[in-house]
Amino acid sequence: MRQGIYYAYWEQEWKADYLQYIPKVAKLGFDVLEIACTPIPDMSEQEMIRLRESAEAHGITLTAGHGPHASQNLASEDPATVKSAITFYTDLLKRLDLMNIRTIGGGIYSYWPIDTSKPIDKKADWARSVNNVREVAHIAGELGIAYCLEVLNRFEGYLLNTAAEGRAFIDEVGHDAVYLMLDTFHMNIEEDSFARAILTAGDKLGHFHTGEANRKVPGSGRMPWQEIIQALVSIGYDRAMVMEPFVREGGQVGSDIKIWRDVSEGADEAQLDQAAKDSAAFCRSLVNLSQSNSRVL
Repeated sequence: MRQGIYYAYWEQEWKADYLQYIPKVAKLGFDVLEIACTPIPDMSEQEMIRLRESAEAHGITLTAGHGPHASQNLASEDPATVKSAITFYTDLLKRLDLMNIRTIGGGIYSYWPIDTSKPIDKKADWARSVNNVREVAHIAGELGIAYCLEVLNRFEGYLLNTAAEGRAFIDEVGHDAVYLMLDTFHMNIEEDSFARAILTAGDKLGHFHTGEANRKVPGSGRMPWQEIIQALVSIGYDRAMVMEPFVREGGQVGSDIKIWRDVSEGADEAQLDQAAKDSAAFCRSLVNLSQSNSRVL
């Protein structure tokens, strides 16, 4: 189970120089760096190739996350919006392919964050999203990219709030390129049981995000990590386990994620690095322990 981290742990804006984070995360003991899709449509071919080559040189796997704008909503009732969204994802997936990014995750079946001031017709939006995700999935499948639908908490999304809803949705889509994505932060709000949610996702769990309930790095709070990781091991999950901590207030990241205080408690970059390094080692040790126990049993 490869250990990863989201670049925005260190950032306050979604657009960033990802190149600087590849050697950093490799040095800290990570296998995976997750980047945001926000700047990718504006990248030149040379920039994308440099990212791919740097990742290869440092032994880092790149994954991508995306929080779609309302204009990229595959569940929209507006045909023009859906057409634009499909065009966007078609181009984006080709760019990910060029960078050898084989996993994209996020609310990439709707939009993020939801506008709760507008009427919501979940049943109709669900049906439209299933059909349109299936269309995008054909493109992802041809390129060998796992299209992972993130289950979000009720304050950020409304279509998929639990693993059970997510599993039902992807079963309805019925395409091999479509997977489920779970995140411990969202699971902590919506699920009755971490283990049960992971078991429900089963072999369709394509990506996994980790973080404490207050969005600090794993191992620094009260999440039941042994239960979580044992469940992952029990389903044979062998993909990336990417921590997604958000601890810095300010900027667009702080505004969108609702970080209204310095969760890092004044940590400088060196301290942030050490916390991430320790968390990666903590997660890896629990994975190794769970795998050893499973072999004994």
